[in-house]
Amino acid sequence: MTWGPVTARFDELIHFPTRLRITAAVATATDLEFSALQEALGISTSLLSKQLRLLAEAGYLELEKRPQPFGRPRTWIRLTPTGRTAYLGHLEALRHITTQHPN
Repeated sequence: MTWGPVTARFDELIHFPTRLRITAAVATATDLEFSALQEALGISTSLLSKQLRLLAEAGYLELEKRPQPFGRPRTWIRLTPTGRTAYLGHLEALRHITTQHPN
């Protein structure tokens, strides 16, 4: 899939440090399993669940429970096209902020 030009847009929801780390991690993969993301970020289950719910409610992430041959279903996380656009726009806004030179 090709992406068009990115419009810089600061996103308050993504900017929160934990949510920025989540979107950055998920943006690097097609999808990530909950426990792998939790381990990579080194955060608690409850904190990750809360932040994922906020991002999913905003339409930035999709959460999918997949049955396993043994044990409980596992949750997989992926960025939606809206989430990817918001994440890339936020990164572009941060680039603009960090490269501005005072006159």
